Amino acid sequence: MILDDKKLLEVLKQMIVIRKFEQSAERQYKRGKIAGFLHIYSGQEAIAVGAIGALKKNDYIVSHYRDHGHAIARGIHPNKIMAELFGKIDGCNGGRGGSMHIMDTSKNFMGGYAIVAGQLPIAIGLGMASKFKKNDDVIMCFFGDGAVNEGEFHECMNLASLWKLPVLFILENNLYGMGSSIYDTHACGKDVYLSIEDPYKIPAAQVDGMDFFAVRETVLEAIKKIKGGNGPFFIEAMTYRFRGHSIADPSKYRDTAEVDSWIDKDPILFLKKHIAAKNLDDDIVKIENETDEMILQAEKFAEDSKFPLLDSRFKYVVND
Repeated sequence: MILDDKKLLEVLKQMIVIRKFEQSAERQYKRGKIAGFLHIYSGQEAIAVGAIGALKKNDYIVSHYRDHGHAIARGIHPNKIMAELFGKIDGCNGGRGGSMHIMDTSKNFMGGYAIVAGQLPIAIGLGMASKFKKNDDVIMCFFGDGAVNEGEFHECMNLASLWKLPVLFILENNLYGMGSSIYDTHACGKDVYLSIEDPYKIPAAQVDGMDFFAVRETVLEAIKKIKGGNGPFFIEAMTYRFRGHSIADPSKYRDTAEVDSWIDKDPILFLKKHIAAKNLDDDIVKIENETDEMILQAEKFAEDSKFPLLDSRFKYVVND
């Protein structure tokens, strides 16, 4: 599916918003405005925008703890996400979820999950519900390479295949589960998709996760097969996180030359070059200015929002 210039500029804007939001979040974390852990999505923007942009409004998304990019790509306003990171009442979860638990059910964004592979059973449950209700939904489930060695992962692959569930599994393989290389933790190395298709009878593909166009086309084809009643599909998107596992991670286990080689493949620069070739340089400058203002507004919104009252701490706790 070919995107016109207007759509391409919208895609670029989304990717730049994600990048600048993450840069802002890192600054705010270092200022002490954001507590807990903070996992930055920079470098993986083409996957979030390319994959989520292919979904319909009725489709569902389940994410992992590196979830800000997915939330922005789904249309959750940066103001609400930043306020959530600040722990403020105007956040998308009233400040109670924080960075790793962004959620907005009005957009069928069913949350980020801090437990590695913990989101996979949630996706299976949503897939079962969709099939039971005979809805025409796709459940898009994101996870990292650290999840593929967890028991839940294999259980969910098996169940999704047996029950022909409408789940699109997207592995964002950034080559490292925390500080461990995929080559040291998985027998297939970076080619995880090869361990899926035959044993679990789930069609699988690998795609360049730094290339928005490749991601979008692969996801669209997968969705077409899922909606045809063929059950789940598995996509391994090869990518790289430009920062450490979290902001607290100095990332000394990665060679500088390796990091630099991946930064040269920056998905935003890749798309900018494609758009600049269409003589749309002025539009790119406009987008940069607009996104700078958007992030400043998000910071101010979060700063001005109030913390939840102490008396509300048991508001959502159920006592039987």
